[in-house]
Amino acid sequence: MSTILSIQSAVAYGHAGNSAAVFPLQRMGVEVWPVLTVTFSNHTGYGAWRGPLVAADDVREVVHGIDDRGVLGQADALLTGYQGSPEVAAVILEAAELVKQRNPKAVYCCDPVMGDVGRGFFCLPGIPELMRDQVVPRCDVVTPNLFELEFLVGRETTSIPDVIEAAHSLRARGPETVLVTSVTAAGGPDDVMRMIAVNGEGAWQVETPMIDRVFTGSGDITTAMFLAHLLQTGSAERALSATASIVYSVLRETADLDQRELALVKAQDFVVNPKHTFTASQIA
Repeated sequence: MSTILSIQSAVAYGHAGNSAAVFPLQRMGVEVWPVLTVTFSNHTGYGAWRGPLVAADDVREVVHGIDDRGVLGQADALLTGYQGSPEVAAVILEAAELVKQRNPKAVYCCDPVMGDVGRGFFCLPGIPELMRDQVVPRCDVVTPNLFELEFLVGRETTSIPDVIEAAHSLRARGPETVLVTSVTAAGGPDDVMRMIAVNGEGAWQVETPMIDRVFTGSGDITTAMFLAHLLQTGSAERALSATASIVYSVLRETADLDQRELALVKAQDFVVNPKHTFTASQIA
């Protein structure tokens, strides 16, 4: 059984950040230590929300409190997502260093949440550059969407080979494994969604049918599932196949129920036994 320290936001209503990642991880048998960076009433996509940002010093105190128990060395991985401020990002980098001090084999997996195609950047000014220059080089696994990948490497991609080349460029800066999510078009049909995983052993792609909806929290569960299965199997190919199967099954169920929020509770069995299964294929 793996253990993951997950430093992310949380919402009371709905599913985003840790509120999207923790339960699915636990459902598949992963021990999770959630550390919150915000605790909001709901995700910000509603346009209004209540609740506090957690001060960077308080996030640091929680991490050090775990370390005080003498258990931080049991963590197999650190998982992070949206980093709302440079101060919180600095604490997360400190946590990554501390986890690796306690367990040199631990993995740091970061979803570099900054923006998306059609929306541009939705984070604070300075965060994209901080992600590119300070956070990503410290990661072992990074899971950008296509928009974020292009920013991180400083160039556009127009084909699948371009995406693979960009992922390898990112790998050259630190991460061993790059998972590119939400790869649409890029030289293929428009009615499918692709994810591409790249590491030192090759590149793999999985395609799922397009669901014509926007799902808040889908990136959070995607990164969590990929990390958990990568820890479990040691195989990017198998982790990609499992992640696509789980995430598509959850999103399809959410759409069929016409819910705005992810149907994580109703679809929880799909985390361990996906309703739809997909197999990644090697493409490089």
